[in-house]
Amino acid sequence: MEANIHSFWHAARIIVLVGLIFYLSFSALLLILQSHMVYYPTRDIERTPDEVGLSYEKVEFTSNDGTVLTGWFVPARAERGVILFCHGNGGNISHRIESIRVFHDLGLSTFIFDYRGYGLSRGRPTEEGTYEDADAAWRYLVEVRRIPRDRIIIFGRSLGGAVASRLANDHTPKILIIESSFTSIGDMGAHLFPWLPVRLLARFHYTTLTYLREVKCPVLVVHSRDDDLIPFAHGRALFEAAPEPKEFLILHGTHNDGFLVSGKSYVDGLNGFVSRYFGL
Repeated sequence: MEANIHSFWHAARIIVLVGLIFYLSFSALLLILQSHMVYYPTRDIERTPDEVGLSYEKVEFTSNDGTVLTGWFVPARAERGVILFCHGNGGNISHRIESIRVFHDLGLSTFIFDYRGYGLSRGRPTEEGTYEDADAAWRYLVEVRRIPRDRIIIFGRSLGGAVASRLANDHTPKILIIESSFTSIGDMGAHLFPWLPVRLLARFHYTTLTYLREVKCPVLVVHSRDDDLIPFAHGRALFEAAPEPKEFLILHGTHNDGFLVSGKSYVDGLNGFVSRYFGL
């Protein structure tokens, strides 16, 4: 009997030790590989706006620290305003053609740029670097193209929602649109890995919720109930944190195709909000 008890506790200690080693190893891996979990850049430009009948201008500009960045300026025929597009953490600008076409059809010109390390932009992505890159994109619109700030809409999707919210804190646009974004990287990590102390391990923050509370312009928050990556609750929390005036546009469809699946309701929702501040 005593031998059986001894064997049981010996086996239990081994199981606990193996579990602890696995837990610590996975935590260390999460700490080391965070940048690869946050950023998924690609370099190849797979499509361009002219493939869907839109003329565009290739743009090269420089971030505050000297990093050379690239983007496209896609003019609308009867321009109501200009979208400054902060995209998400995967791919590059060539994967956002459908959104550019939606904006164009709404009479909105689009300036979309790649963060450092994405597409043809030089450097490697960092959190502060993405903020600096968005700031440089704003300065390009205002200082080089001489577009008045009250003609600019800052738009951020997914990770770009945090970048856009931070930018709207530093430079007040006419309106801010946050689509399919999260409250913070820490909150997202806790959702994906609830059994790990993600908030303690996080080297990236992207605190969209904090930035959004401080903006001084109208805000439209867009999120799908069916988002398979960022929970709908994040969108609701962002809406609740945003100051008035604000609106919440609910989509259906997954994280990457919600705006396409929702179709007319998405387009009508955008148009309705934009029209309140830019006219028909």
